[in-house]
Amino acid sequence: MNAVDDAAVAEFPEIAMLLIVRDGGWRFLPQEPDRDQLDGFRQWPEGWRDGLRVRSGTDALGIRTNPDGDIVWERSGTLTDVVTELLSLPAPGDPSAPYLIIGSGPGR
Repeated sequence: MNAVDDAAVAEFPEIAMLLIVRDGGWRFLPQEPDRDQLDGFRQWPEGWRDGLRVRSGTDALGIRTNPDGDIVWERSGTLTDVVTELLSLPAPGDPSAPYLIIGSGPGR
């Protein structure tokens, strides 16, 4: 972290979770006008993707989608809880990683 990150975390402690995923290779989409959420993702090899939507420190959503865009894992809750669970997911292809379809991904 740098001085700007430290100042942000001092003001809003839950931002620390966003810095963890940012430093882990996640990418965040540009903010759109009149949209009060932050969207980010981590692209895995072979098309798997983890996604994160944050509306506030108490309203976050995490998903994992397979290469076809189907949801195989989903959690909602606080930013801290969702990021903690996302980061604890086994990598796609690991025998204990989720792979059964539980829903359709965004735009499907």
